[in-house]
Amino acid sequence: MANPAIRAVVIDIEGTTTPISFVHDVLFPFARTHLPALVRTGAFDPAVAAELAAIEEAAPGSDPVTVLMGWMDTDAKHTPLKTLQGLVWRQGYAEGALKGMLYPDVAPRLRKWHAAGCRLFVYSSGSTEAQRLLFGHSDAGDLTGLFDGFFDTRIGAKRSSGSYQAIGREIGLPVDTILFLSDVEEELDAAVEASLVTCQLVRPMDKTAASERHPTADDFMRVEELFDLVRWRA
Repeated sequence: MANPAIRAVVIDIEGTTTPISFVHDVLFPFARTHLPALVRTGAFDPAVAAELAAIEEAAPGSDPVTVLMGWMDTDAKHTPLKTLQGLVWRQGYAEGALKGMLYPDVAPRLRKWHAAGCRLFVYSSGSTEAQRLLFGHSDAGDLTGLFDGFFDTRIGAKRSSGSYQAIGREIGLPVDTILFLSDVEEELDAAVEASLVTCQLVRPMDKTAASERHPTADDFMRVEELFDLVRWRA
């Protein structure tokens, strides 16, 4: 049933706007190759030094590169890793070695929803820097101007309801007028616990298992149909 009350959409990236294969087969290997050189700049770059200090606090006396590689091996969502990955990817995008990959239905719908007055946000385990880079250097052009804000794990874990409560406060709208899109059922569960509206993206390319607890859509066109997103006007 259509939900005419939606006034903002919070969007996950991996498996939602972007194929999982792009993250795991392109972005992660690029970071793995270039992170050691970035770590070596830590004494000269305050942004890197701050994250190295956080790694030292988490794993005292350990080699930071070894820690980072271990976190990557387990797909850990630690903020120092995500921040340093973002710094590596910034250089890759700037040099043209990387270009953000989006599903073809994503950019046209984001532009349409934005024009209709829906406020758009991103919430991903990747750093806000990485989010802006992907959408700013996407294969559909620079989309960053469509978004009102970006959230990462600094606001909280994606499977914690408190994170979505905090996002609701930051957005400044009633949480039951905010739609969260993700492919991960447990993230959607946490969002529902915080009283957000949810929809699971079930992308055939990613072989996502469909949830029985949330509405599902195989692309953003179906999301638009389910929630009447273009009814809203600025």
